[in-house]
Amino acid sequence: MKDDIVVVTGGGGFIGGHLVADLRRQGYRRIRSVDVKPFEEWYQHFQDVENLSLDLNLRENCQRAAHDARQVYNLAANMGGMGFIEHNKALCMLSVLINTHMLEAARECGVQRYFYSSSACVYNAEKQTDPSSPALREEDAYPALAEDGYGWEKLFSERMCRHFSEDFGLYTRVARYHNVYGPHGTWDGGREKAPAAICRKIIAAKTSGRLEIEIWGNGHQTRSFMYIDDCLLGTQMIMDSGILEPVNLGSSELVSINQLVDMVEDIAGVKVQRRYDLTAPKGVNGRNSDNTLIRKYLHWEPGIRLRDGLERTYAWIHDQFLARQAGRKVVTA
Repeated sequence: MKDDIVVVTGGGGFIGGHLVADLRRQGYRRIRSVDVKPFEEWYQHFQDVENLSLDLNLRENCQRAAHDARQVYNLAANMGGMGFIEHNKALCMLSVLINTHMLEAARECGVQRYFYSSSACVYNAEKQTDPSSPALREEDAYPALAEDGYGWEKLFSERMCRHFSEDFGLYTRVARYHNVYGPHGTWDGGREKAPAAICRKIIAAKTSGRLEIEIWGNGHQTRSFMYIDDCLLGTQMIMDSGILEPVNLGSSELVSINQLVDMVEDIAGVKVQRRYDLTAPKGVNGRNSDNTLIRKYLHWEPGIRLRDGLERTYAWIHDQFLARQAGRKVVTA
C-alpha cells in the first residue's frame, strides 16, 4: 500500500501538512498533497511529494486530485477559529462543494478508502449551554441544531459520506475533530483558534512589556483541545477501522478559557491582566468529547496532556513571532 497514491486535500494547511509529514515518515512514497493556496503560503511543503495548487470547489480539479489514488484524506475546508466561523457562514457552507465533488471523484476514480474530517461543531447547540455540560456523545448531533454555517455544512457532508457508502459501496470513514492545535498552524490573522491566539497574545504582551491581553467572552466557557500528534494517530486508526458511523476524535481533558490562559502564563513565566470582551464571538458555553465509542472500537483515545502540547506550541509560535519582528517572512494564516 505504501507504493499506492495517497491523497491529502488541505495539504497546505495545519492538519493536512502534518499528515503529509507523518505519511512520509512512515515510508509512503506516492503522496499527493492538494491545497488551494499558492505553495509559498503552505505551512509545510515537501519537494518529494506531488504538490498541487487546486481549487477543489471545482469538480474537474477533484477529478485530477483523485486520479489513480487508492486513499483520500479529505481535510480541505474553509474554516478557522470562532471569529472566522461566526463572520463567514456562507463561505463555510460553500465547502460542501469540496466534499461533494471529492466523493464523486473518489467513486468514479475507484478510490478504495475515503476519510472525511468533520467537526464537533455538528453537535446540537442546546446541549452546550452550560460550561459544565456533560461530554458530547456521537448521538447528540441529533435532533440537529448545528453551529450555524460551518457546523451545518459538516453535518450535511457526513450524511453525504454515509449515503455514498450505502448507495455506491464507497468505503468512507468520518471523524469529528475537537479543537486541534499544535505547531505549524494558524497563529495570527483571524483564523487562529484559542490555544494559538492565547499563546500569541501572551508572547506579544511579554515582548512589549504591556502585560495585558484581551479574552473573548467571560473566560468561563469550556473546551477540550487535542494536540496534533493525537489527531494524526487517531485519523489513521479511524481510516483503517471498522467504525462505520461518525466518531469523536478529541481529548476529554476539559478546561475553561481562563484555565487555558493560566497554563500559557505559567509556560511564559508571566502574569497578565485580562480584559474580557463580552461582545466578541465566543461560541457555545461548554463542549467536551465523550470518548466512549472510540475506546470501544480502538481501545485508545487522545491522551497527550494539554500542558505538554501547549509547551511545544508556545515555543514554535514564540520563534515565529520573533522571526516576524526581525523582518523575516513567516506564514501566519
